[in-house]
Amino acid sequence: MDLLKTLWPTPFKVKEKDVASLIIQLVIFIVLIAVFSILIGVLSLVPIIGIIFWIVGSLIDLYSIIGIVLCVVKFLGLVK
Repeated sequence: MDLLKTLWPTPFKVKEKDVASLIIQLVIFIVLIAVFSILIGVLSLVPIIGIIFWIVGSLIDLYSIIGIVLCVVKFLGLVK
């Protein structure tokens, strides 16, 4: 659990049954996904750099999706 808290600190700021804190954290992760998706879409036109940014973007998308899942799990009270 300590490893999750060090890698994803923001989902653990969500309070159980507090909708406002959940929405704030979800918006942060969704904006992160949107910004990097647009950036990767622009940089994908360059062949070598496009592949590198595609890999980095995929990792950021995966990080954000795991963060969203952790936010929901913390909101539901399944993780302490």
